[in-house]
Amino acid sequence: MNNVSVYCEIEDGQVVDVSLELLTKGRTLANELNCKLEAVVIGSDLKGIEKQIIPYGVDTVFIADDKRLYPYQTLPHTSVIVNLFKEEKPQIALMGASSIGRDLGPRVSSALHSGLTADCTSLVIGDHFDKKQDKQYDNLLYQIRPAFGGNIIATIINPDCRPQMATVREGVMKKEILDPKYKGKVVELDVAKYVSDEDFVVEIIERHVEKSKVNIKGAPIVVAGGYGVGSKENFNLLYELAEVLGGEVGASRAAVDAGYTIHERQIGQTGVTVRPKLYIACGISGQIQHRAGMEESAQIIAINTDPEAPINAIADYVITGDVAEVIPKMIKYYKKNSK
Repeated sequence: MNNVSVYCEIEDGQVVDVSLELLTKGRTLANELNCKLEAVVIGSDLKGIEKQIIPYGVDTVFIADDKRLYPYQTLPHTSVIVNLFKEEKPQIALMGASSIGRDLGPRVSSALHSGLTADCTSLVIGDHFDKKQDKQYDNLLYQIRPAFGGNIIATIINPDCRPQMATVREGVMKKEILDPKYKGKVVELDVAKYVSDEDFVVEIIERHVEKSKVNIKGAPIVVAGGYGVGSKENFNLLYELAEVLGGEVGASRAAVDAGYTIHERQIGQTGVTVRPKLYIACGISGQIQHRAGMEESAQIIAINTDPEAPINAIADYVITGDVAEVIPKMIKYYKKNSK
């Protein structure tokens, strides 16, 4: 009752990273609220899945295991979550802002009349005083996210309805095992109790998933370019630098919109979130939409002709100059010193 609950997505028998990241954050929130952390797993052939989940500090794992529940389908997954939440009444429910989470979250929140904040960049416990009602609310979930095109950071609260629901994109939160020997319990759900035959009106005949050929999230070094790179030809310099450094190439939305590179390389609020050891920002102004996807990088180097560019405020090193002149020098010197 009134615990923190995390919906765990399954892909090929593995819990996806965004769910593990939310378990880590969920454990922190549960500690602050002095309550338990719960996880919900829905799928097929889930024997032993709890071993991937409990070490993150999960007290209870609810498992709905049925061959009809994988791959994901909207209706049965919604029914399981909604009916389980009606029983358990969690105060906070978290999901990944993946294609599944974006489909499932709104349906669950609508059925429970709870509200939902999408694409949060931060989750914090705090209090709120409502002046109109002269009422004090304690230990609410501050659901923090960029708003109005990223021009402001909005803090959203849900004082009266439960659960307080939020989705978070992959890479925004840190993934960290709490204790490999953590003790949690497993509750096997009777699927027939939570779903109806009508929920399976859609049958998946064949499923094909195209894996992304770009792995920016796993790269230790990211060389990212913005509109300031100037052209698609200049962008090729970034690929050359990334190759000699053993990194990957990323881009701002402006660079993608200009046709300098493909959308799969987009970093920021509407792209992917990265946490590399080194992030080299080339010709990127550093608006909040882009910074939301890379500001947790261990070290940041900014290359820009504008000494007042916003990216400089979070950079560890700033190089003021033309990307077309600076990057060839970096490539030359790195090749020379790496021999």
